[in-house]
Amino acid sequence: MKTKILVIEDNEQNMYLMKFILEQNGYEVIQAWNGEEGLDWARNAAPALILLDIQIPVMDGYEVAEKLKGNPETSSIPVVAVTSYAMVGDRERVMAAGCSGYLEKPIDPDTFVSDVEMHLPVQSSDLGGSE
Repeated sequence: MKTKILVIEDNEQNMYLMKFILEQNGYEVIQAWNGEEGLDWARNAAPALILLDIQIPVMDGYEVAEKLKGNPETSSIPVVAVTSYAMVGDRERVMAAGCSGYLEKPIDPDTFVSDVEMHLPVQSSDLGGSE
């Protein structure tokens, strides 16, 4: 079974690039185009990881992260901000909202998968042992 990653992103090119790279590396990608849709998918699809743009419609990424972390159904899912916000204090604000990681846009296609995988929870099947 493929690991599911929810990408909440409103820019078509960014969504296409992240989806393409992740799918080429064996991940199942669920797409959400705004904050509200992202929250719905997070509750219903049980992704292993959420990649969250901050500047999205309906509900910004800060609010989405706070709602995800405040809901027992979704609070354990790691959330990584993927954003062009790179000013002093932006990383701290993202982390204070509940994100466990921060990736700057534009993403680097050569390092994107390894950057994302650093935030995936370790699963027993990844430990190399057999029972």
